[in-house]
Amino acid sequence: MTDDEFTRYARSACTLLGLNLGAADHAAVATHLARNAQIAQVLGTVALDAADEPAEIYRPAPLVQPAPGGL
Repeated sequence: MTDDEFTRYARSACTLLGLNLGAADHAAVATHLARNAQIAQVLGTVALDAADEPAEIYRPAPLVQPAPGGL
């Protein structure tokens, strides 16, 4: 995408989300989108398998016993 396309995308997304940003803010959002797209392209060239990103460890919340006679 070109810089102009990223800016138009940022404006459209802000409109859909109901955000009232100024031109400078749209340009900043477009800059971040372009940088993220570049990062994604680099990451897309790396072969990954399931072991490269381990699942988060499930830790249940502690069980709280209700007070006797209370709700």
